Amino acid sequence: MDNSNQIETGLKDFIKQAINIEGLSEHQNLFETGIVNSLFAVQLMTFVERTYGIEIGADDLDIENFKSVRATADFVRRKSAASVL
Repeated sequence: MDNSNQIETGLKDFIKQAINIEGLSEHQNLFETGIVNSLFAVQLMTFVERTYGIEIGADDLDIENFKSVRATADFVRRKSAASVL
């Protein structure tokens, strides 16, 4: 399993465990489907910061960064790459 899959798997596992949902697609819009609300979004961001060692700043608070498992994983990869530079 490469790093990309590990990030997406970790995010899916966290979401599934936190809100007891099965069959979560990596492209499924978490907000439009009602899976995630604003309170859980804060929990998701805290999980991302702690698990992947990145800091989410005010400029990062864009729903596009967190709208799906795939979008969140892509965000983590971008932030991780930026912190290496």
